[in-house]
Parts: sequence; C-alpha cells; structure tokens
Amino acid sequence: MVDNILNPLNALVWGPWMLGLILGTGLYLMLGLGLLPLRKLGTGFKMLWTGRSAQGEGDISPFNALMTSLSATIGTGNIAGVATAIAIGGPGALFWMWCTALVGMATKYAEAVCAVHFREVDENGQYVGGPMYYIKNGLAQHWHWLATAFALFGMIAGFGIGNAVQANSVADVLFDAFKLPVWVTGAVLAVLTGLVLLGGIQRIARVAGKLVPLMAVLYVGGGLIILLMHWTEIPAAVTFIVTEAFTPTAATGGFAGASVWLAIQYGVARGVFSNEAGLGSAPIAHAAAATKGPVSQGLIAMLGTFIDTLIVCSITGLVIVISGAWESGATGAALSSAAFEQSLPGVGTYLVSFGLTVFAFTTLLGWSVYSEKCTEYLFGVRAIFAFRVAWILMILVGAMAHSHLAVVWLISDTLNALMALPNLIALLLLSPLIFKLSRNYFTDVTQ
Repeated sequence: MVDNILNPLNALVWGPWMLGLILGTGLYLMLGLGLLPLRKLGTGFKMLWTGRSAQGEGDISPFNALMTSLSATIGTGNIAGVATAIAIGGPGALFWMWCTALVGMATKYAEAVCAVHFREVDENGQYVGGPMYYIKNGLAQHWHWLATAFALFGMIAGFGIGNAVQANSVADVLFDAFKLPVWVTGAVLAVLTGLVLLGGIQRIARVAGKLVPLMAVLYVGGGLIILLMHWTEIPAAVTFIVTEAFTPTAATGGFAGASVWLAIQYGVARGVFSNEAGLGSAPIAHAAAATKGPVSQGLIAMLGTFIDTLIVCSITGLVIVISGAWESGATGAALSSAAFEQSLPGVGTYLVSFGLTVFAFTTLLGWSVYSEKCTEYLFGVRAIFAFRVAWILMILVGAMAHSHLAVVWLISDTLNALMALPNLIALLLLSPLIFKLSRNYFTDVTQ
C-alpha cells in the first residue's frame, strides 16, 4: 500500500523535469562562470594542499571541510550506485554520470561560495551555513519559507539515506562476507559513531580527514591495479561507453537491455546521488571552513565532485565494463564485487566489502553533520543533544530493519529531490552575486 504511493511520487520528483533542472542549473552556472571550475581545477588542488591548516576564521580547516563533505558523498553510491546505473541503464549510463559531474563542479562551487558568504555564528560560537542560511540571508523574505522546507527535508532525509540505509548496507555486507550478526554490526557502528559524533564537527572532521584519504587510496588503488592489468582494453571500453550513451543497448546474457533514455535517467540520477551536487548538503560542511573567503572554499569544494565521480565512480564503472560482469544480471554491490573478484580472485570481494563498510561509516558521520545543522536551524542549539542520541539509536534500528528498508530508501530518495528544489532555486537567484564575487576575486588576485 505504502509502495503504491511512494513509487509514483519518487518517479515524479526524480522525473525528467528534476534531472533537467539539476543539469540545466549546473550548465548555466558553468557558462556564467566562464568555465571557471574547469580552468581553475589545478588552482583548486593547490589550495586544497595549502588548506590543511586554518586559513582564516572558521571551525575546521579547508581540507577537512572537503573531507567531511567527501565522507558523505564517497559511499554506497560509488560502489553500489554505479553498478545499479550500469545494470539498468547499460554502460552508457557511466557517460551521463560523467556529464553530471562536469556541470556539477560548477554547482558545488556555487554552493560553497554562497555557504561561506552568508554563514552565521550560532549560540555555541560555531560557524553554521548552507542553503537554509543563504536563502534566509541572501533572498527576499517571501523566499524564506524555502529555507525552512530545505531544513525539514534535510533533517528527515538524513535519518534514512545517511543513517539507516548505510547501517543496513554495512550489516548486510559483513553478514554475507563473515556471517557477523546484524545486531553486532549495528551495536559496533552505534558506539563508534557515538564516540565521534559527541565530539561535534571538529572531531568528525578530524576523523574524516584521516579515514577518507586512506580508504580512497586503498579502494582506488585496487581499482587501478585491475585497470593496469587490462590497460590495453581501456580505450575500447571508453569508446563503448560513449557509443552506448547515444544508442539503445541490446539485451545480452543476464542484461535486459536499455534505451537511451534509461541510460540518461539512471546515469544522471545515480551521478547526483553519488556526488550530491545540487542537493545542498555539501555546503553545510564547507560553511564551517576556516578559509580565506567564499571563492577560495568554492575552488576546494568543487574538487569533491571531481574526486567522487570522475575518479572513484569512473574506476568502479570501468572495472565493471572491462570485466564484462555487467552482462551477468547482477546489480548493486554484488555486481561491483563480482567485477573486482574476477580480476583479483580471493581479494576483490573483500576489497569491495571493506570499502563499502568504511565508506558507509564515513557517510554516517558526514550526514550526521548535515542533518544536525538542519535540526539546529529549525529548533535551535538546544535540540543538538537530542538529535545525536536519536541518530545513534537509528543506527541500531537501521542495521536490523530489513523488511522496511525499501520504504525508508524511497522516502529518503524522494526527500533528497525535495532538498534539491529550494537549493537550485536559490542558486539561480543568487547567480549574479556568485559571478560578481568570482570576478572580483580573480581581478584582485591578478592585480
């Protein structure tokens, strides 16, 4: 009964109009910025390196702000999400994920610029920002209801897609690989998350600053070893992916076949799910950065989309395509695991399992920041402790809630789209300011 209501609603909010709005906003910002995110990619990486220590006023270093953001984005989407996109939309879906990431870099840049420019200091003396604040402080009063709507959607969605879904994914993976009881996984995750979460964003950022680079290197390293083993097949695989993006993919083996629209739909949707460009979540973390200014943090923030999709997701996707596992009929994490295992027998499955476990744990931490700040915006700092207790308890529930997880996923996925709507409206309305701040910054730099 609930599915009959949620499925059509989810299909509506993630329909062509939403995907078009996300891509269109990113393309508009990219052109309005004069391709700045692409031209200044090297500058962004230099700033990331120097941003390992505080550069100005804020709570966490610019580097750790990006790591906190990446802790939420590099997760199940990079392993299971890519596999699902290819399993349903065909190899061409990976091309549309790339397109989403390219324009998404401009969106993520703009989000961080606005987040830092319009941030506030709360009653606890901490910097807070994100879509709810740049809507409230940057737009006319008749738009302020969008800030409340975003915060409400973000608070609730976090408990689903950033908490219960992640805990359940870890519990499933560890049970399949090691027969570890799901309640044990839930209890361990709850304790570990509690130890980090109760220390606030500073402790979360420090943990993310160590875990995310380590896990990314291990997972990406494993993927690169496989690609090096098959390096002669990479050009043909890339050509195949691009070709399949514009032509229907025929049924083969266990693959049911896919239309061009299906490739676009799943490529864009899973790309957005993975890198979160346009959802408005990442700027909440970047608002706390001890940065030199809005544009400086924007240049660092846009790297999140580049790293998440154009590096991590690409490696997963290429391994799946080159291995031929996409024709097996498997989907999700099982497809990624099969592809890695094929090239690294006895190691590939554990690499994917370990990667999924750590990525999901860091997502729990990253999304706790987003959901907490949304809660604080709605109810004030007095609600923070109650939120953290509820977040930890939800991990236990999520790890053991198999029968209702599909419903939780649908609700969260729908709320993610509803988060994106007020954020994208705000970015479009604030785009003249974003362009002006960017021009002034680079004019000052060159003088």
